[in-house]
Amino acid sequence: MNGQSIGVYAGSFDPPTNGHVWMIKEGARLFDKLIIAIGVNPEKAYSFTIEQRVEMLKGITKGMDNISIRYFENMFLVDYAKKIGAKFILRGIRDSKDYEYEKSIRSVNENIGKSIMTVFLMPPNNLSSVSSSLVKGLVGTSGWERVVKKYVPAIVVGYLKTKYEAIGKKGAMIGMDND
Repeated sequence: MNGQSIGVYAGSFDPPTNGHVWMIKEGARLFDKLIIAIGVNPEKAYSFTIEQRVEMLKGITKGMDNISIRYFENMFLVDYAKKIGAKFILRGIRDSKDYEYEKSIRSVNENIGKSIMTVFLMPPNNLSSVSSSLVKGLVGTSGWERVVKKYVPAIVVGYLKTKYEAIGKKGAMIGMDND
């Protein structure tokens, strides 16, 4: 596509965290175009619909001109990257557990699509322990909004509050799938 460097940053973004935002900003800086690709796994139970996750990401990336938000399902990420003309997959590594997992996935991706390069970034320490699952596990505890707002963008706090109120304030959102 006209010599542009195109990267894909994929995840479930259920919900997006400040770590995701950091990755998006860095990806937007690294690549001419960054596709945020929401992966849809029909066997996973998500807290938020695909439409809600798209809306959250649109709110988070407002004003970032080189970003587009899409979703894909029933295909390997590397095949999706090839399909949209991306040459790079952007992945975050928070800790040694992520590293081992991502190293394995990178090897599989290389076997499927040698033309796609995986680029790894490590977020700053203050973001490295935050995951979507951690955030969802905090919701419902007394004072949760005060704590959660440190880990997610304001728009996400609003979605979490609405979701929590919709489930009848029966407790934390624990038990929902991992990122």
